[in-house]
Amino acid sequence: MKKSIFFGTLALSGIAAGAAAAGTLDDVKARGKLNCGVSTGLVGFAAPDANGNWDGFDVAVCRAVAVATLGDANAVEFVPTTGKTRFTALASGEVDMLARNTTWTFSRDVDLKFEFVGVNYYDGQGFMVPKDLGVSSAKDLDGATVCIQTGTTTELNLADFFRSNNISYEPVPIETNAEAQQQYLAGACDVYTTDASGLAATRATFENPGDHVLLPEIISKEPLGPLVRHGDSEWGDIVRWTLNAMITAEELGVTSANAGEMAGGTNNPEINRLLGSEGTLGEMLGLSADWAKNVIMSQGNYGEVFERNIGENTPIGLARGLNAQWTNGGLIYSPPFR
Repeated sequence: MKKSIFFGTLALSGIAAGAAAAGTLDDVKARGKLNCGVSTGLVGFAAPDANGNWDGFDVAVCRAVAVATLGDANAVEFVPTTGKTRFTALASGEVDMLARNTTWTFSRDVDLKFEFVGVNYYDGQGFMVPKDLGVSSAKDLDGATVCIQTGTTTELNLADFFRSNNISYEPVPIETNAEAQQQYLAGACDVYTTDASGLAATRATFENPGDHVLLPEIISKEPLGPLVRHGDSEWGDIVRWTLNAMITAEELGVTSANAGEMAGGTNNPEINRLLGSEGTLGEMLGLSADWAKNVIMSQGNYGEVFERNIGENTPIGLARGLNAQWTNGGLIYSPPFR
């Protein structure tokens, strides 16, 4: 009986491998580049520099997947998408994955037929106002004009918050963060509301950031993370475990500086499996044995990516908070590499 189950498992593995032959991974390899949907520009998370080179916390996830699959962090075509266009771009195959401040919700996961592969930033919706407005709480915003991106969970949360507090507002609809920033600074709206991380990133670009305050209320749960289409589990696994590799590396003390040395073998079996010196995890994904080592050496572990792009020593100035490792009281946690 045991023998037949074993051979049955092998047969199923062969069928699964055959079914994956025409998947996204093959498309990416044939194309020689990853098409990654990002935001239209949010400093610290995803934004091009003066030379058109993209950088940021979400961009690092795109580059990490490119390293895992193609061995090249620059083999990425960054496709800017708005709150409205991002899901069409993914569903139509214009992009292979999205990595752009997208909230994991029931309807997006189930009804829109996408698969969120994890959370790379736990966030919540907040409010930014000019200091001279003299407001200290979002509950004091009755009658305010509010800049809000259309096609987002932010729009729905805003309506719920004002309704539940029996106050009114006038929406000023915008499509991109750049448009919101322009309208807000021009006084076309009293308030800008979006994810608190986005507000911090936007404020950091102002000429006088100190003239603007983030109100204390956080009115929602916004777990942000990369997503792929339903129907290609093998590709979903690659994106999921690439993110998990960076998270696990931080937990285990593997960094861009020491990953190469540690790949020679350590006393920790999980580090050895992560870096490919032990086990066959890379083979299970259809990748090289050292895929995760290459990712970490190229982009760094989760903590390195956070501190480099949005941490407390950057103009964005975000504390780890909920995005600390679970061992430090946060929610960042990866399943084991086993």
